[in-house]
Amino acid sequence: MERSGWPEEGELVVCTVKKVTDFGAFVELDEYSHKEGLIHISEVASGWVKYIRDHVREGQKIVCKVLYVDTAKHHIDLSLKDVNEHQRREKIQQWKNEQKAEKWIQYVAKVTKTGNEELNILVDLLYERLGSVYSAFEKTRMSGISALTEIGVSKEIAEMIKKVAEENLKKPQVEIAGYVDLTSTLPDGIDHIKDALRAASEANGEDISIDISYTGAPRYRIHVIAPDYKKAESILKKSAQSAIKVIEKKGGTGEFHRYTEQNT
Repeated sequence: MERSGWPEEGELVVCTVKKVTDFGAFVELDEYSHKEGLIHISEVASGWVKYIRDHVREGQKIVCKVLYVDTAKHHIDLSLKDVNEHQRREKIQQWKNEQKAEKWIQYVAKVTKTGNEELNILVDLLYERLGSVYSAFEKTRMSGISALTEIGVSKEIAEMIKKVAEENLKKPQVEIAGYVDLTSTLPDGIDHIKDALRAASEANGEDISIDISYTGAPRYRIHVIAPDYKKAESILKKSAQSAIKVIEKKGGTGEFHRYTEQNT
């Protein structure tokens, strides 16, 4: 599924090298209907380039930065040297994600009996409002169909996108940890601590995992896995507070410590 229109100056684009000459390389922009662009030899690499084919070759997949666009003359100037390795890897991953999303959105169109013209309109809308087709699947997986219906996608299509996303995407997860110190000097203090830990482990929720382990008296580690940091932090604090509340009620003491390198 290719984007309509033209890339913007400063944008990173995935290209396929089609022809290498002494003065530069001609490429096709994979994401923009294979529009042609030129990488002048001065934009191939930093410093003096003696043999351009030492840097680019026909058939190679590269990431370039858009320097200049002349839509009237159908001309695009590109730079290869202005893209660092981190940007290159990130853009290639985005491009691969978009390749997967292309297959998914075509499946959605088939199931919902969406014609080619309507599909192209939908894709343009997703690029305009969300930046990519892949983002549509990510957002519905995280936030539900409202992320799409709010921008004009029909409920039927949004529901199918969500269904496909749930079948193909894993929910992102974050892991955080903290420590709770629990003490009791009473004869049955160990039982009170067990009650406190039991209360801490019950402070869970949807898509939440809590693991509590003993690290050495009087410290216990609370490890939380959640879809996002906000929810993880909330559950971690709730878990620790539940334990502290129980142990204090039974005459003991409790104190929470957020994880830091010094805690390990």
